[in-house]
Amino acid sequence: MQQDWRRRVGAARILVVGDVMLDRYWFGAVERISPEAPVPVARVQREQDRLGGAANAALNVTSLGAQATLLSVVGTDEPGRRLQQLLAESSIRSALHEDAGLRTTLKLRVIARQQQLLRMDFETTPDHELLAVQGARYAAELPGHDAVLFSDYGKGGLAHVGEMVQAARAAGRSVLVDPKGRDYSRYAGATLITPNRAEFSEVAGDWRDEAELESRAQRLREDLHLQAVLVTRAEEGMTLFSAAGRLHVPAAAREVFDVSGAGDTVIATLAALLGAGAGLEDAVRAANRAAGIVVGKQGTASVSAAELWPGE
Repeated sequence: MQQDWRRRVGAARILVVGDVMLDRYWFGAVERISPEAPVPVARVQREQDRLGGAANAALNVTSLGAQATLLSVVGTDEPGRRLQQLLAESSIRSALHEDAGLRTTLKLRVIARQQQLLRMDFETTPDHELLAVQGARYAAELPGHDAVLFSDYGKGGLAHVGEMVQAARAAGRSVLVDPKGRDYSRYAGATLITPNRAEFSEVAGDWRDEAELESRAQRLREDLHLQAVLVTRAEEGMTLFSAAGRLHVPAAAREVFDVSGAGDTVIATLAALLGAGAGLEDAVRAANRAAGIVVGKQGTASVSAAELWPGE
């Protein structure tokens, strides 16, 4: 049975909607302290740009062999042009809208000796007129996809996510949300949301034991009319809560090197597999394995089908 949906992954079409960003890395060496202030001096030796945010989620979808369309907004600045160049070099189908008044989100990280010394963020928020244009493109793209993945980084690109969720569910599509903020009512009706431990605690409150965690998760699921809630719990693994009960999957990571973008990998794997017809439990187990692989890599990264299913 598993082989049936495995063979269909290549035909799965995932619409990825959300906040895109450019992840820029400056790699260098630190050999002295600045005479101007008590800070390390990094001598930059190499630069690297990677797709970030929703773009990284889309990259993870295609890395598994599925098809991805990325719907978002970028500026006409250098990071926006670079992001579009990276997309052109990938197998992601781009549906980006450009806006001269928007500053493309850029996360600049300075790395030395495999350690992050500093991160600088550059960003602005898109206006509502621009988001209305995005909504029209979303309505046009929706019928041609099997599932919708919303990647919410709280940058303003998903101001109308509630309407988008309802439209996708009315069209019979699976809807997966990587949430942000304290108001999850915006995601009501989604198939699945994937908060991490801290995000879930911020919305549902702390828990003393597994029974209380399950109670809070099931209450949230029922209140928002969700099919399931998946709480990712770092070294504790991840726990799925659905009408069928609770499924806990222990962490698969052998060594944690960098957790950047791990949430993108989890939800992208879920979307690709559900889009191919996999059951929710099979998709969660695969997403857990994918997370275990990606945290062993430096920076935002993706997982290939060969890594996830070696020997096939």
